[in-house]
Amino acid sequence: MDSRQRELASALVERIEIGVIILDAELRVQYWNSFVTQCSGKALEQARKQPLTLIFPEADTPCLSQMLVSARDHGEHVYTEWLPPTYLIHLPFDMSGKTAPLALQTTLLFPFKRSDDQPLLGLLLYDSSALARDNKQLDAALHTLSNKQVEQELLITKLGQANAQLMQSEKLAAIGQLAAGVAHEINNPIGYVFSNLQTLAGYVHDLLRIIDAVDGAVSLEELRQLKRSLEYDYIRSDVEALIGESEDGIERVKKIITALKDFSHFEEDEFRFADLHRGLDTTLSVVNNELKYKAEVVKDYGQLPAVECMPSQINQVMMNLLVNAAHAIEHFGRITLRSGHEGDWVWLEVEDSGQGIAPHLLNRIYEPFFTTKPVGKGTGLGLSLSYNIVNKHNGRMEVFSTPGQGTRFRVWLPARQPAQSQVKEGAVHHE
Repeated sequence: MDSRQRELASALVERIEIGVIILDAELRVQYWNSFVTQCSGKALEQARKQPLTLIFPEADTPCLSQMLVSARDHGEHVYTEWLPPTYLIHLPFDMSGKTAPLALQTTLLFPFKRSDDQPLLGLLLYDSSALARDNKQLDAALHTLSNKQVEQELLITKLGQANAQLMQSEKLAAIGQLAAGVAHEINNPIGYVFSNLQTLAGYVHDLLRIIDAVDGAVSLEELRQLKRSLEYDYIRSDVEALIGESEDGIERVKKIITALKDFSHFEEDEFRFADLHRGLDTTLSVVNNELKYKAEVVKDYGQLPAVECMPSQINQVMMNLLVNAAHAIEHFGRITLRSGHEGDWVWLEVEDSGQGIAPHLLNRIYEPFFTTKPVGKGTGLGLSLSYNIVNKHNGRMEVFSTPGQGTRFRVWLPARQPAQSQVKEGAVHHE
């Protein structure tokens, strides 16, 4: 096919009012046309290489699984009218961006090969409502389904409110978990500062005895004898050491409190420019108690520009990934933090040397309440909350895991958000 033919084919696919989605053999999105972008409200860049059922959870049905078997394994073209339900993939908008009425969606799933013989799947989605309305029985069914859709939308609104409450519960659980860890981290320096103060109190008492003896001493030798009996030389050297240790302890407490302050803006809802490395270091300080007994933390930071984001929410994502990494390590292992910058995108990565995740579970890890942790450990909302935060930032999450060797999560974020109206222009955030 020459360039002219390719140009014509591309123009047809992009302008036709039919959804065109190209998938690999594992149902991961490779491409979709502008019709799908406009009518779904989802961006292709965030969906590329992600499972279709992760981007469109409503498509995760037994019927789709049967279609996949017929198309991928048997080379068949599978034609389906979704009645009921009325659609395989929900496309809530029309091409002008307005809310679309209920449509009877017809689909065609078929196999084909790329020029390099890589097997792919084509999925076509188109509205066959007009044909259905020519048939009175089908039109009546569509009317009934329209009423059901109104009921479903009300239910979805209620579920959305419940989901928001659950996410808030997850945040509160995270705060509680952090509070316990921070209390432990603060206890140690406070403990030895308190012990040093008790020792210093004894030293001050002895030094005051020497000072008071000056007025009543008969001779200089008597004072010298008192100094020797109270071990003045030892007290003098030890006082300096105790004060130095106490200053270090107070500095540690100050650092922990500062890190907690930086981390704690949970309700932040404005985008601003931030130094993600500073956020990572802050998060490490806050969750240190979760990590230090389970893993050596290795930093492999690249060069990052200032990134437009909600810093505390990205901290929340990284905290969830770090805590999950620690929980995945059975004895003592390694957690590696990496970062990088590619074009208009930056990425943060958390890799652990833990137990890994079984392949058949990878597509479920972002589901609310799903967890691979033992009963009683974790709410199953951490990754779901993280996925929602990253999605709100117009980013995406990738996971790579090998059972028995470990797991690597990579978070991709745009360096600048598409909608500039929400951003406060200014310098990098160094709160």
